[in-house]
Amino acid sequence: MEQDTAISMRNAVAGNPAMRLDQPVSLDIMKGEQIAVIGPNGAGKTLLANLMSGKYPILAGGQFKIGFRQDSVRSIAFRDSYGSADATWCYQQRWNSTETEDSPVIADIFPSVSDPAWRAELFRVFHLDEIWGKKLVVLSSGEMRKYQLAKALSSKPEMLFIDNPYIGLDPAARDELTTLISRLISAWNLQIVFIISRAADLAPFITHVVPVCDGCCMGKIPAAEYCEPSYGPDVLDNGRRDMILSIPDSSSGAETVVRCNGVSLRYGDTTILDKIDWQVHRGSHWSLQGPNGSGKSALLSLVYADNPQAYACDIELFGRPRGTGESIWDIKKHIGYVSPEMHRSYCHHIPVIDIVASGLSDTIGLYRKIHDEERDLCRFWIRIFGLEELESRDFCTLSSGEQRIVLLARAFVKNPSLMILDEPLHGLDERNRALVKAIIDAYCSNSSRTLITVTHYPEELAGLTNQILRLRGRSALRPLTETSNGNDASL
Repeated sequence: MEQDTAISMRNAVAGNPAMRLDQPVSLDIMKGEQIAVIGPNGAGKTLLANLMSGKYPILAGGQFKIGFRQDSVRSIAFRDSYGSADATWCYQQRWNSTETEDSPVIADIFPSVSDPAWRAELFRVFHLDEIWGKKLVVLSSGEMRKYQLAKALSSKPEMLFIDNPYIGLDPAARDELTTLISRLISAWNLQIVFIISRAADLAPFITHVVPVCDGCCMGKIPAAEYCEPSYGPDVLDNGRRDMILSIPDSSSGAETVVRCNGVSLRYGDTTILDKIDWQVHRGSHWSLQGPNGSGKSALLSLVYADNPQAYACDIELFGRPRGTGESIWDIKKHIGYVSPEMHRSYCHHIPVIDIVASGLSDTIGLYRKIHDEERDLCRFWIRIFGLEELESRDFCTLSSGEQRIVLLARAFVKNPSLMILDEPLHGLDERNRALVKAIIDAYCSNSSRTLITVTHYPEELAGLTNQILRLRGRSALRPLTETSNGNDASL
């Protein structure tokens, strides 16, 4: 192995059959090259990255060499997951366990950092002081990413693999992360491998791209030469669009779908939301925006009845005040929902069709036998989202992007009158982004259906929403001032 070679593979095949690409890999990565492994959802990007990092033993006859000490190579995956050490914290605990003694605090679980200057830098860039005293289960999706990144960088690795580096981060955090990594690359020769699904996430410091397609590594090319396929609304063919348009109206009939009157949310001394007034009328399409930790997901947890504090708040859903005798199932039967919190809780080894079917009963997992007509309905949405080949696959064997599409089908399966989509395009490649946007557009073309979306990329849902609610963070919360359709209502 040449002195300047970082990774060298010749006919490399993972020893574990479940972790193999479809073709042996031969690839050279030189020191100083900043790499992006890129390809569509389910192409095998993570399998290749794990092979490159030395995670998998290589079959006899293949060669793998790495130019760093193995203990100086780190990997981190942003898969809407708390990670193996945190897997015991389930979906409901995100909102129910904030006061329990056994919920870990970030200050207690963050690794020790021997270099004071580096520790200070991590605190500055990732604003660790803002989450230092927080319990793990109350971190927002974006705050969780910042914590995980800082944790991975705490040991000053020489090579860092990052799967979905920007997922869940607001624009300022994305810029900060790019600036930090650029500085680390130049200051002490950190070598980066990004695993991404689209060219929009190619950072300026990426020098080379390794495309992956259909389980095959396509070699290494300069980043400037990479050209990503583009997709338009026609990715949803007319047949499937007509199927969506033919779905009957399921509106509850209430003119006001959501009404929040002076809603506040607090955990101990921490105020998440403060005196929020918000009305969502039937047929309106809202974009909920704001920086990491501003309370977007928390607000939706009150609407969706996942948060027990909802019953202490003045909230009306579908014209009915909360706490007037309805169960959470009465509330949820009208709402389709997907979120990073839901995704991170879904670790069930059951077929894709059963995951979709669980949306009919609003459960995490499927705990009853589904009838033939329900199975047909699931297959209807499986076809709409192009998941036919995955119908019988174990959900946990899918890529993160494929899992997100399955959970989107789950949200649509009961024909809800209110659709709440929290970061619906997380981890999706360009084709699937175009497909999901076209499906949302067709479904919400019915004037009685209401949409609430959350995104850190406002441009990606342009044209799908007509009103904005912007949360500015706890330091700047103030009562809502309503504006006309198409304008901005800020907090």
